[in-house]
Amino acid sequence: MKLTSAGRTHVGMKRAHNEDSLRLFREENLFIVADGMGGHASGEVASQMSVETLAEFFRATAEDDEITWPYKMDKGRKYEENRVVTGVKLSNRRIHEAASRDAKLKGMGTTIVVTFFVNDTCYIGHVGDSRVYRYRDGALRQLTEDHSLLNDYIKMRQLTPEEIEAFPHKNVIVRALGMKDTVQVDIMNEGPQPGDVYLLCSDGLSGMITDPQIAEILRRDGDDLDLKCEQLIDAANENGGTDNITVILVRYDQ
Repeated sequence: MKLTSAGRTHVGMKRAHNEDSLRLFREENLFIVADGMGGHASGEVASQMSVETLAEFFRATAEDDEITWPYKMDKGRKYEENRVVTGVKLSNRRIHEAASRDAKLKGMGTTIVVTFFVNDTCYIGHVGDSRVYRYRDGALRQLTEDHSLLNDYIKMRQLTPEEIEAFPHKNVIVRALGMKDTVQVDIMNEGPQPGDVYLLCSDGLSGMITDPQIAEILRRDGDDLDLKCEQLIDAANENGGTDNITVILVRYDQ
């Protein structure tokens, strides 16, 4: 299995500091984007803690497959799925405990999206409204489902495009790391095809440019993933850049 990857983050045009974090853990074929929240520096603390904890867990379990895990495996899931879910749950626990100990960090949290490639399978885990897309044969598909108030309303009431645009609480998420001492992690897997490109992003990208705009950028200018990351961020900033913007692109080649 051959993967090519690139990633970038940008503070955007309106924020004073960047609360997003990303990690390209190429040795483990693990890629992570986290979008922190909580104000001041605490959002940045939460997002960094999440990516570092998950990467640390993957490094430890790769080096010692007999290591004791902090949570029991779900026997209904594959080993690789359990590895992703457990790492994310451990991240949640550490963030929640840190916020409980330090009043300055109270209320901090973060979204997280993860892709883990192994044995020609892509495992995708997520909590919150950061997203994973797959670009295949000229078509872009959103693979994750936002854990947001807006998405809950869309599912319950089948909002029109006009109602979605006017929705007053677009940025309210209903699930994130650090909010409680436990968290539900969505996990899925699929078989990538040669040439597939996976996009992990914070809502600073998906909230600023449309899916067709994302697809157009991925379609043009050859295979330079670094350039495409830059173009995606530039497009989000040109449309206002009201939030931090983080993107990772991973191309799968057999």
